[in-house]
Amino acid sequence: MSDGFSRQVEARFGRGAARYAEAAVLQRAVAWRLVRQLQHLPLPAGPCADLGAGSGTVAQAMAALTPELHAREPLQLDLTPALLARNPLVHRQLAWDLNGGLPAQLQGTALLTSNFALQWLTDPASQLKQWCRALTSGGVLALAVPVAGSFRQWQRAAETSGVPCTALPLPPVEALIAAASNELDLLRCQQLKFSRQARGLELLRQMRTIGADASQAPRLSGAQLRRLLRHWPPGPTTWEVLLLLGRRP
Repeated sequence: MSDGFSRQVEARFGRGAARYAEAAVLQRAVAWRLVRQLQHLPLPAGPCADLGAGSGTVAQAMAALTPELHAREPLQLDLTPALLARNPLVHRQLAWDLNGGLPAQLQGTALLTSNFALQWLTDPASQLKQWCRALTSGGVLALAVPVAGSFRQWQRAAETSGVPCTALPLPPVEALIAAASNELDLLRCQQLKFSRQARGLELLRQMRTIGADASQAPRLSGAQLRRLLRHWPPGPTTWEVLLLLGRRP
């Protein structure tokens, strides 16, 4: 993805920053599920960080579920300063484009977490491999990321209407598992399915509300959007999410 797309992602999430914490229901639920995997899991000494931390969904889950990890004050990295401004770990923040890799201070980390962020990066599998290699011996990666197979209803509507699908292309789960398993001992690797009743225009509005509507595809015209919505199939919208927990040997 280009620098221009990174700027678009930052601008969209910045626009939705004030509403993100309340409206990002799925992201918040998955963050709690992700942090539960870290309960009672031993970690080595070393820095910790949340990659794509945003307004702090993972940090808030840690404060409630794993106070000992929260006390280590994981560094909060995110592309969007407006989201970081709403993050509870106000003294441990860094505005950073993860497309450029990790900052030097995160080499030899004890814990890296990331929730719904990897999909926005250039070549997610390659970036994931770098994250794994940044861990110290015995260090842990806890990752949740939506993967290919999500938004089938949107894709079906685009196919049947003859309108381009402007949904963000999501990484294939096989490539991510391969990248992680080459570097880590996998403790958990599970593909979860989530659904929400939002469909068509309601879904698109919800994504716009939180800023998750950046796309490299040209914007649809009003006529194209109306045609897409007429062909949107009934039923809930579904997400496929990879939950991965691994330890560096």
